[in-house]
Amino acid sequence: MTGDRTPPPNQPPPGQSPPDRPQAVLDARGRRCPIPIIELARHIGDVDVGQLIELWADDPAAAADVAAWCRMRGHALVVERTRAAGPGSVPPGETPDGAESPPAGASPPGGGDAYLVRRLR
Repeated sequence: MTGDRTPPPNQPPPGQSPPDRPQAVLDARGRRCPIPIIELARHIGDVDVGQLIELWADDPAAAADVAAWCRMRGHALVVERTRAAGPGSVPPGETPDGAESPPAGASPPGGGDAYLVRRLR
């Protein structure tokens, strides 16, 4: 059998191994629909095929919007994590006590949801 093979939805193209961490993180918290999706669409080209981009959003519509955008554009929603802001929250762009940014797919500091998207095309 010959020809091009399309990788399964959550897998990178043949010959590429996925990194553990996203190559780009977009913080769209505090911004409402459609801005988080516009930002994701604008920056998906910043990562290579097979790599990850992470979107942080607190818009209630983002979960459905990100999933639908991935389906329509041929990318994979790998992980979605939710965490409401609470005591000890950290403002966007900061981490507690100088810690590293959260691991891929972890809840963003300061609350909101994290969407880990793999670029497939």
